[in-house]
Amino acid sequence: MNYVSILKKDKTVKGTISLTGSKSICNRALLIRALSGKDFPIYKIAAAQDTQTLIELLESDKIIRDAGPAGTTYRFMTAFLALQDGDQILTGSERMKQRPIGILVDALRRLGANIEYLENDGFPPLKIGSPKSDIGKNNAIDIPAGVSSQYISALLMIAPNLPNGLKLTLTGDIVSLPYIQMTLNLMAHFGVSHRWKGQTIIIEPQDYEAKSFTVEADWSAASYYYSLAAFADDCDLQLNGLFENSVQGDSALVEMTEHFGVKTTFNEAGVHLSKIAQKETTFVYDFLECPDLAQAIAVICGGLGVKGHFSGLKTLKIKETDRVAALYNELKKIGVAFDEQIDGSCKVSGTASSPTHTPSFATYEDHRMAMAFAPISMLIGTVQIEEPMVVGKSYPDFWKDFEGLGFECKFS
Repeated sequence: MNYVSILKKDKTVKGTISLTGSKSICNRALLIRALSGKDFPIYKIAAAQDTQTLIELLESDKIIRDAGPAGTTYRFMTAFLALQDGDQILTGSERMKQRPIGILVDALRRLGANIEYLENDGFPPLKIGSPKSDIGKNNAIDIPAGVSSQYISALLMIAPNLPNGLKLTLTGDIVSLPYIQMTLNLMAHFGVSHRWKGQTIIIEPQDYEAKSFTVEADWSAASYYYSLAAFADDCDLQLNGLFENSVQGDSALVEMTEHFGVKTTFNEAGVHLSKIAQKETTFVYDFLECPDLAQAIAVICGGLGVKGHFSGLKTLKIKETDRVAALYNELKKIGVAFDEQIDGSCKVSGTASSPTHTPSFATYEDHRMAMAFAPISMLIGTVQIEEPMVVGKSYPDFWKDFEGLGFECKFS
């Protein structure tokens, strides 16, 4: 087993980090460029493995295309390939074959896509053939709004290329609305208009415009530095590349982390983090619109002994791993409880303490588990993170950047 031992000998955080581009934004821009059939520059492309995989798959002429563990890439490619001529097989890692795709496939089939399951119904891998001759004749479909927003975004981005456009009705409570808005905002940047009618999004057939685009930095990646700021006695930290008027729902970090004593000041380069007084000893939050922050915030609560009540976690169980179970397993190693309630919410209780032996945190092939638990070493001393290179999925330079802030990272 590979692992990294992490230690921070003081509780001071000082330095400058230039964050990688947001893979959520970058992957959408890349798919839009491919759908447009035109070439235009995309600046500050995310270094994430997921993004590099998407670039390779979009440029590939192979019959079998492997998305590996990249969930966003898999879902976007499913919709993209559904409009292409010829037969392709879209596969992924063993974990990807356990992640549901049926809701998206059903929606695409109703539009006229030709898709078959090669192993288990409702799950990858898929055989995707040329679309039916009447593709898009039926342009009015519905999809449960409580599932991954990536299904919805995939359908929205192919909508302008359908002969009759798309009328997509979202049924039930909408999960991760900021990610849907992100998609629509990016489509608007490239000249595609839409309108809402109740919970129906209407997109007429139209052409994407070729325009240069700059990817803003990743607020999800910023969350791990906000953790450091929360744990620090003294913080003077600049994070470059973040936008104040962000399309990312995870920019909720700014307001959220004030409760943990973190002050955010926007400047021309990004944001500056410093310390203020911690506001409360309890923290209640609905993560429905920013589920990727839940792991980092759970560790912050445990580290500071703040009682947390987290709701809006329904998508966490179908991510790279079951993140609710993973948080329960790993937080208890340092004396913190993460207990799921009957209504699906979770409560955080206890204060992190160093056990008699160095805690070793499993990562479950999940990049966010590795990055969420690394900051706790500032409070409890040396910790180990198993399979540390999993961070490459979204943030390949994570360990290098942590070392630049004075963390000792020893790989074994």
